[in-house]
Amino acid sequence: LQIFLGALAFSFFAKGFSGSYMKSMSSQIERRFEISSSIVGIIDGSFEIGNLMVMVLVSYLGPRVHRPKVIAIGCLIMSLGAFLSVMPQFLMGRYNYEKITVTVDNSSMSVSACSPASTEGHPVTDATETPSTMKNFGCEKTTNSYLWLFVLMGNLLRGIGEAPVMPLGVSYIDDFSKEENSAFYIGLVRSSGMFGPTLGFLLGSFCASLWVDIGIVDIDAISINPKDTRWVGAWWLGLLICGAVNFIASLPFWFLPYSLPKEGENENLKISHLPVQGDHCKIDPPAQPHIYLSIADFFPALKKLFGNPIFLVYIFLTILQYNSLVGLITYETKFMEQQFNVSVARAIFLIGVILLPVTILGMFLGGFLIKKFKLHITEMAKFACITFIVAYLLNLLYFTCSCEVLQVAGLTVPYSGSKYLSSPKNSFMASCNADCSCKLDQWDPVCGDNGITYMTACFAGCKSSTGMGRNMVFHNCSCVEGQVHGLGNSSAVLGQCQRESCTKAFPYFLALQTACAFILALGGTPTYMIMFRSVSPDLKSFAVGIETLGGRVLGGLPAPIYFGALIDETCLKWGTKNCGGSGSCRVYDTKAFR
Repeated sequence: LQIFLGALAFSFFAKGFSGSYMKSMSSQIERRFEISSSIVGIIDGSFEIGNLMVMVLVSYLGPRVHRPKVIAIGCLIMSLGAFLSVMPQFLMGRYNYEKITVTVDNSSMSVSACSPASTEGHPVTDATETPSTMKNFGCEKTTNSYLWLFVLMGNLLRGIGEAPVMPLGVSYIDDFSKEENSAFYIGLVRSSGMFGPTLGFLLGSFCASLWVDIGIVDIDAISINPKDTRWVGAWWLGLLICGAVNFIASLPFWFLPYSLPKEGENENLKISHLPVQGDHCKIDPPAQPHIYLSIADFFPALKKLFGNPIFLVYIFLTILQYNSLVGLITYETKFMEQQFNVSVARAIFLIGVILLPVTILGMFLGGFLIKKFKLHITEMAKFACITFIVAYLLNLLYFTCSCEVLQVAGLTVPYSGSKYLSSPKNSFMASCNADCSCKLDQWDPVCGDNGITYMTACFAGCKSSTGMGRNMVFHNCSCVEGQVHGLGNSSAVLGQCQRESCTKAFPYFLALQTACAFILALGGTPTYMIMFRSVSPDLKSFAVGIETLGGRVLGGLPAPIYFGALIDETCLKWGTKNCGGSGSCRVYDTKAFR
């Protein structure tokens, strides 16, 4: 039993580890495959779909199968899923982020982004010089933009593999441990599993700060830094680690028996179970009538549960909370990045180090308070109600964590001044860059001396440059000059402008987020207990199943998809793929997003 407990604790750790790692990589995957947020939501939801496909079957067949072996198979499937998700990295070739092509003046090392329309009115850029066949060849390779389906399938497999771990593991412990120890053991296993998500986020943070093609590409040649919206981290590296961890988790279960002697009893039980071990494959056919029998019990049980008003309210609450929490967790890193100008890697790191431990602390404290003050069901309901109301009122403070929208010339501010535009669509061109023949669909932002971001150095009207790689500085930028009235040196540096006031507001946002997470977690344990106390004992496990099902089908599945679609609505500038077509979002209207 001790070996089983250790193995189960490690498998709980492994599933939390890989699950949170996948969550943290959502924005990296979005950019690597150039897809919109709603598709990321669908990839995210595929895990739930896989989980639900198997969950009911597994919970039902529970004691009739060789539980440790089924858990082992589950862990293997999870590691397969992780390895399958990595495949696109090796099929896709390198990641080429959008950058403008510049004409090089042979006499010096200086390059000009603004090339006046020369022969035949063509802009003199590398794109027009390469023969069309070459350009199409680049396109053939990117028809594999559907490779994100690999990640979706891998995630689906992870969901299928995770399903048996919890119900079978918990029932196995419950069957073969002393009555008084069982709850303690289960608590132990679950709490050791809590370290998984924290480490998963830390790994995510580390991988997000490495360049995606690490080891193949010279890092110094990359002109963007991790704060850039085109930056893609080494999302595949962590998945390899997750796959390995899940594989290791499956190993001990292969060597555990079908059944154990009950703790504190003598060995004679083991002998009576031996025939079953050879026969457990042949037990399946006679189990069929039993399934029909339990289907006959199924509807009365369902009716009894839903006839219970407290349980109904609880289900409704669960669905609402699942919706808000899943939506929040999925897009939180993107929100922090867009709103407060922090790199995705840092946002993930902060969630792993601050938010998750605080949530775990809140859960434990909630359970401790129930035990300490021996709260009854009505007192627990009052306690939960107060915590949720406080959390809701705190949530209203999010509206004060405001942050100005990134000032992009022609997109959020006009070229001449700094008031908002009425029709941002056609105003990228201005008199200062009219003769530069810039390409409209590019995004390789530069930050002018005046604190305004330009979509590319070409739109800033830059004529020359110094430096290489990410240290390149553009000079003689006519659009920047026009706004500074020709006083200062009109130069621009690569990358979008930093928004100072936003970075200052970030610690307050974090503190608020932490407080909310703690208070919600505090009320979480009592509400869970309310469900247990209000349902008749024989329906407890069924009630947990229905609650999980409801929360996932109506919360965990749709939330990332519709949150993603809503976030896509606030996009101001979409990236473009190598072959045209819109990619992932580059700039959001931060006010609308918030």
